[in-house]
Amino acid sequence: MAVPKRKTSPSRRGMRRSHHALVSNTYVEDKDTGELRRPHHLDLKTGMYRGRQVMTVKEE
Repeated sequence: MAVPKRKTSPSRRGMRRSHHALVSNTYVEDKDTGELRRPHHLDLKTGMYRGRQVMTVKEE
């Protein structure tokens, strides 16, 4: 079983964890509707993705 030879210092531990912070989600404005949506995701209100109709939208 592998056992560390030396204790990991708080500085080195912090440097390793520097990329673990949560980042906020990014949103882009839809060209057709002007609504905010996630990049590379389809627009749920219109069912469009990259200029094509991908999903049929239920009318309420």
